Amino acid sequence: MEFFTYKGISAGKYVEGEIEALNQEEASHKLKDQKVIITSLIRTKKKKGEKKAKGKGGGFSFGKKKVTSEDLVIFSKQFATMVKAGLPILQVLGMLRDQLENPTMKEIIEDIRRSLEGGVTLSKCFEKYPKLFDNVYINLIKAGEASGKLDVFLLKIVESLEKREKIKKKIKGALMYPSIMFTVAIVVSAFMLVKVVPVFAKMYDGMGIALPTPTAVIMGMSDFLRGTGGMVLLSTIISFVVAFKYLTTKNAKMKYLWHKQVLKLPVFGDMILKSLIARISLILGNLSAAGVNLLEALEIAKSVSNNVVVTEALENVKKGVFSGDTLTKLFLKEPLFPPTFSQLIAVGEQTGNLDEMFHSVATYFEEEFDSSVDNMSSLIEPIMIVFMGIMIGGLMIAMYSPIFNVGALIG
Repeated sequence: MEFFTYKGISAGKYVEGEIEALNQEEASHKLKDQKVIITSLIRTKKKKGEKKAKGKGGGFSFGKKKVTSEDLVIFSKQFATMVKAGLPILQVLGMLRDQLENPTMKEIIEDIRRSLEGGVTLSKCFEKYPKLFDNVYINLIKAGEASGKLDVFLLKIVESLEKREKIKKKIKGALMYPSIMFTVAIVVSAFMLVKVVPVFAKMYDGMGIALPTPTAVIMGMSDFLRGTGGMVLLSTIISFVVAFKYLTTKNAKMKYLWHKQVLKLPVFGDMILKSLIARISLILGNLSAAGVNLLEALEIAKSVSNNVVVTEALENVKKGVFSGDTLTKLFLKEPLFPPTFSQLIAVGEQTGNLDEMFHSVATYFEEEFDSSVDNMSSLIEPIMIVFMGIMIGGLMIAMYSPIFNVGALIG
């Protein structure tokens, strides 16, 4: 039998001690049975050698490269997998620090590792970086510490992050095609107005013929863009965009009105709402399973929504829960949430499996969101083709119509 010195977290408190076992695997298994989340597990005879090893790779990287959401997902997935395998957390953090490429992430992980080594609980270590690890992330780690099932809750974090990234990628993918097509149409039209139309204008001036109204309008637009009007228009557009962004960010009333209008947009509004409901449901389900009380879970769920109308609706539900009303009744009062949402929540309340029902709701609205994105993608393609045809084709027809008229007169 051998002796092992361990440090870890049990019921949310930092613990340390010594355990007897045949090998490190058995020691790790015994501590897991005692619901101890291992941060360090060292064979007593080799303690000095282990301490020397810890010093390697401890330097901070001073690169200030931004930590992307993809970096966070990769770290969380590797962290969850290694902890699930039973490796001590300090060892895991040391390995991840050496494996990850982002220098800023390396620096953060090393700082967390040092704080944990100094006796700070894992959740407190992560709390030092609120911009990277949000309330949901921290609360699920706290739940893992308290229950001794950190690996389970780390996997829930990974699931939440992956679904958030999936939703982002779906929306970006759906908007990519129309954005490119619209940009191409505008650029081509502007090029023709500035470079091509003046050539036709000179030709028609020499012919001395009366121009059709569409052609005259195009000529006037060309003169406007090539003169001071082009700069005035560009300045006006930039000023409008800056002013709009400022008002919808700093002015609470304008922000609310804009966010409300966003949810009323045809196709896009419904798609955005479904993605938010799916994410909120998943968060509430995870927090409920973690034992977080409903009021606190609703408060945390508010922070994941970037739409103030949805945030206000959740605040109203939270106030109602505080007053003693049921979730079903409260969500029915909020017209923002579809009846299907309230009906599924009602089943969860009646059966006492609210956390499972929240996960079912999240899955249902995620599928609805996927369906909306697919429908939008198939609808947008022909719309954008028609849009480009009208813009560029209309411009070409307007410029050549005087030639057609001359040909008809000669005939």
